[in-house]
Amino acid sequence: MKMQNEMVESFLSGHHNFIVNLNYSLDMIEKDINETAEMEALCTSEWCVAVEHCLDEVANGVYSISEPRWTSKEKSREFRNVRRRVHDLYAQYRGSAHA
Repeated sequence: MKMQNEMVESFLSGHHNFIVNLNYSLDMIEKDINETAEMEALCTSEWCVAVEHCLDEVANGVYSISEPRWTSKEKSREFRNVRRRVHDLYAQYRGSAHA
């Protein structure tokens, strides 16, 4: 039983670190989208391809992860918020890229 508890704690710690790093990555993408939205020449093709690729990678990663059943309601909410944030950033990107 002790080994199982250690495994669960290790997994939860890794999951927490993943969410923290994912939010950091989303912050960087959001900053880039916001900076570009303020420019006159909205979207170069290189920028569009790079941002769309980053968002696709993040979305694929986030949506391919099964939420652990033993996480707390708070951690579950955090994970849903990350998914929502990826969706919202993609919508923001589409608005900036095709304005």
